[in-house]
Amino acid sequence: MKELTWSSLENLALPVKALFTGYLLVIGLGLLMAGGQIMLTHGMADGKFGLSIDDLVYSYFGDREGSKLEAKLNGSMKDNAPPEARLVMIKWARAEAPEAEWETKIKPLTDQYCVACHANMPGLTNIGEKDLMIKVAAIDKGASLTTLTRVSHIHLFGIAFIFFFIGLIFSFATGFNPIVKALLIFTPFLFLIIDIAAWWLSKIHPGFAWLVMIGGTGYSIASTVMIFSSLYQICIKPFRTTKA
Repeated sequence: MKELTWSSLENLALPVKALFTGYLLVIGLGLLMAGGQIMLTHGMADGKFGLSIDDLVYSYFGDREGSKLEAKLNGSMKDNAPPEARLVMIKWARAEAPEAEWETKIKPLTDQYCVACHANMPGLTNIGEKDLMIKVAAIDKGASLTTLTRVSHIHLFGIAFIFFFIGLIFSFATGFNPIVKALLIFTPFLFLIIDIAAWWLSKIHPGFAWLVMIGGTGYSIASTVMIFSSLYQICIKPFRTTKA
């Protein structure tokens, strides 16, 4: 009976190889799903599929040039209200939509020019309702501090555990220079810190959105190298060595 040794991935007992293989396969699939989820959320922030710097800016810094209401009144809804009515609503939005002006200034305009469609057509926000109109009039400031705090601590705790076990398994891989191996193991943690820090920095200035892209790319590449290297040495290399 083969003794349980921990000198290398190739020499592990079969039950341990099964454990490590199952973990790496599930984690690898999970990372792919995480990438898909990013593409369908952050990757659609600019209305186009695919993750871009603009997507990251809109997600964390926001689009602070105006509100959705202003964009619509100057765009697709421009012909549905006279210039003076649109100007009143735009000024209201730029003043952060004060509720005191709703009944006297804004509601009469939405009742006259907007609710015929927006209160009756499916898929359109009923801007005849004050709370919904205020949301449409709000300046897009990106992710809130509450959201950033919640998501940051979840990612730091949860993803760190993933990288810990990937690195632990990879630490038994052979054929790597010790310094290279140590750098590969440490890299995901470093880039995770860069990634999370970049969320907060991008909230302050959109120029830091590049760091979000760099952080996510860095830990993804390092994790992929470790996962595939480990799977190769667990599942494939022993058979190649036996045949040779």
